[in-house]
Amino acid sequence: MASRNTVKIGSLPLGGGNPVLVQSMTNTPTADTAATLAQIRALAEAGCDLVRVTVNDEAGAAAVRTLVDGSPVPLVADIHFNHRLAIQAAENGIAKLRLNPGNVGGEAHVREVADCAKAHHIPIRIGVNSGSVEKALLDRYGGPTPEALVESALNHAAMLERAHFSDIVLSMKSSDVRLTIAAYRLAARRCDYPLHVGVTEAGLPGQGTVKSAIGIGALLADGIGDTIRVSLTGDPLPEAQAAWDILQALNLRPRGIQLIACPTCGRTRINLPEIALRVQEELRDIRVPLKVAVMGCVVNGPGEAREADVGIAGGDGCGALFVKGEAPRRVEGDLAAILIAEVRRIAAQREASL
Repeated sequence: MASRNTVKIGSLPLGGGNPVLVQSMTNTPTADTAATLAQIRALAEAGCDLVRVTVNDEAGAAAVRTLVDGSPVPLVADIHFNHRLAIQAAENGIAKLRLNPGNVGGEAHVREVADCAKAHHIPIRIGVNSGSVEKALLDRYGGPTPEALVESALNHAAMLERAHFSDIVLSMKSSDVRLTIAAYRLAARRCDYPLHVGVTEAGLPGQGTVKSAIGIGALLADGIGDTIRVSLTGDPLPEAQAAWDILQALNLRPRGIQLIACPTCGRTRINLPEIALRVQEELRDIRVPLKVAVMGCVVNGPGEAREADVGIAGGDGCGALFVKGEAPRRVEGDLAAILIAEVRRIAAQREASL
């Protein structure tokens, strides 16, 4: 149920059945271009396809040119209330705007922003949160219901459409996971705009990651969502990793290592948590999609990890190394190092064949 409409963010297609894009947001002062660029580059290295920055004052808008020139990925300007900042960011090379037309001072200002965005081929995301729904809609629906969120977003979109602007992306987020899911499902039935999916204010890594995985994952499993942002408190880098973990779990955009590891039981004869953690950390640089298994025993390990491309199952003082399509091989010594070396060998072969 991915959107039928497509917009371009720089050279990136969003919507229309194209791959789901991963994004995050910097939390440095935007005018501090050195710090902000360092965070943008780190997020790009972690797998973000695009990065959003706050533009809440003239200094931030002026900094956009430097950020755009130094960024390896398209940038999105987050705008509230001031339409002039949106225009300045667009003129300075931003690839996408995030704003709500209803809070930039009336339809005349909306037309100014729409005309500028159209001239620069910049899409606009309308972002509605459960805390930003208009009072009239809250009164009509009795609170921030899915219907209220979607109607608010579509009302904002109608303002842009009246300004003859249609490169629109919608989001309808809540910190309530069920409300978020219901709102996006309703939006997917009612419109063809690309959808930016996320659970807002999800919280700290851990509980916030789980909430995001449930909300974003449920929608992606339904085919709903064209770009995702995991919203976690603190350093934004874990957002990128969590987003890719969600995509990997759903077999969307395979990238890098997907680790399969048993939960351990009384048959376990190796320090499986230590081996699994070492394998995960030392193979983070691999970009070829591979399923790698770390199993605790040779009794059921190879069979339970049959979907893995390569793996190891531990025994008493030894292990079984298995590669898909080959008979398991007995190995001894540093099992983690043996598995890591085999993964790198297979990854190199696959890269060479691309």
